[in-house]
Amino acid sequence: MYILEEKIYLWCLLAIPFLIAIHLLVLYWRKRTQKKFALPALFHELTPNKSNLKSTLKMLCLVLAVAFLSIALVNPKLGTKLETVKREGVDIVFALDVSKSMLAEDITPNRLDKSKRIISEVINNLSGDRVGLIGYAGSAFPQVPITTDYSAAKNFLRSMNTSMVSSQGTATREAVRLANRYFDNEETSKVLILVTDGEDHEADFEAEVMKAAEQGINIIAISTGTERGGPIPIRDGRGGVTYKKDRAGETVITRADIPTLKRIAELGNGIHIDGSSTTQAVESVLDFLNDLEKTEFEAKEYANYQHHFQWFLLIGIIFIIFEALLLERKTGWLSKLNLFNENENE
Repeated sequence: MYILEEKIYLWCLLAIPFLIAIHLLVLYWRKRTQKKFALPALFHELTPNKSNLKSTLKMLCLVLAVAFLSIALVNPKLGTKLETVKREGVDIVFALDVSKSMLAEDITPNRLDKSKRIISEVINNLSGDRVGLIGYAGSAFPQVPITTDYSAAKNFLRSMNTSMVSSQGTATREAVRLANRYFDNEETSKVLILVTDGEDHEADFEAEVMKAAEQGINIIAISTGTERGGPIPIRDGRGGVTYKKDRAGETVITRADIPTLKRIAELGNGIHIDGSSTTQAVESVLDFLNDLEKTEFEAKEYANYQHHFQWFLLIGIIFIIFEALLLERKTGWLSKLNLFNENENE
């Protein structure tokens, strides 16, 4: 098992095609300039020790150096062994609303980004608990199964957006129903955390919520959005912004349905939390989780992660040194071997 700690540095690899393009342009320019100076045969006589291979070899060393140094910056870590560990905790499933209404900016920066920040901060403060992740809009879909791998859960969380579901709406019933199937241990304390603006267009979720409560699932409803509401921005590829309109041409105002979320929390033996403040929302969630009974369970996970950036760094430095020491003239003993038929015209 491996972890790439700083994935942002993978963007450095984009320098490689630029280096190759520049190298090809230089070779093309050099060839044209040489033709203006002398005929190829005459130019070969004037520069008998010049190697056409060396310049390409120098560029190859530079490209490999960039590749290895980029990977070193990413800091790959390998788990050297798989261990079975005992944990005490709670099973938690986050259900994130990814409907278009979550793009409203009545809270900063918008409802969806605020929701993802709250979930990420809650995960950062967990220890021993298992987490799962669901996305929903007009329908619900599994994103991350119950796991102790917090890094994987947060990676999937970052990639969630309003384009993941073609059918729009806020199907709270479907999210609760899917969450009911997520929990795989009857003995653990179970918590479903709904993070949404609560603007449910189905409004027939009560039976599903009560069924979840009967199965011992506590439901926390976190509202992200205000009852005052705001328009839904639609951004084009050029940075322009318009706002969603109804059939009458009026701008649609989406408002958080706080009473609905309070009703869900009441039926689900949980609490409603105002998500306008990330810190207060996270503290409220953690306080609720701390009051639940912790259950011991076994989990297999990779342990003893070791850094391996130093090997990539060393190889990258070697290629840089080799590129600097490599001259663009023929190597005496190698030219005698004539491996590439460079002397066939002599």
